[in-house]
Amino acid sequence: MPRYYPVVTMIQTTEVEVPQGVKVEVSGARIKVEGPKGKLERKFDENIVQLEKQDGKVVVKVLGKRKFHTAYLYTVASHIRNMIRGVTEGFKKEMIVVFAHFPIKVEVDEKRKLVIISNFLGEKAPRYAKIVGDTKVRVEGDRVYVEGISKEDVGQTAANIRWATKIKDKDPRVFMDGIYEVK
Repeated sequence: MPRYYPVVTMIQTTEVEVPQGVKVEVSGARIKVEGPKGKLERKFDENIVQLEKQDGKVVVKVLGKRKFHTAYLYTVASHIRNMIRGVTEGFKKEMIVVFAHFPIKVEVDEKRKLVIISNFLGEKAPRYAKIVGDTKVRVEGDRVYVEGISKEDVGQTAANIRWATKIKDKDPRVFMDGIYEVK
């Protein structure tokens, strides 16, 4: 006769502080964060995580004791911290335009949400990079500034700009033209 063991569930929790001036709404696994710079909303997997608002804190709960559950718990907490930081301070990336022979011209088309890169390696056709979400891109001389309240959108827009100037089929030690992120 097989033995049946009782199912033991372990609840893991962590807390995220909510600073003054930030409004947080929680319903199930959906969270809305509103601050002086704007508003962000995100939904997590409701089968894994539960969110609660208590005394100026967001409590993140996960039912499970496996490594996956612990990792998911702290990932969700980090996402919430990034949302709070985004609506209070915002995120910014600085990029530099580098060229050797052919001067690269960078323009922003707000209407189509594109960054247009012209004369890259002397090419006749321009290259395009998509601007993700509500991210703002501005060009000042040889610098490109990517700013926004969503960390994911700012990072993806910067990656799109970098990827648009990726050089293929040439020696990267000789052809170093492109738009690179400044650390």
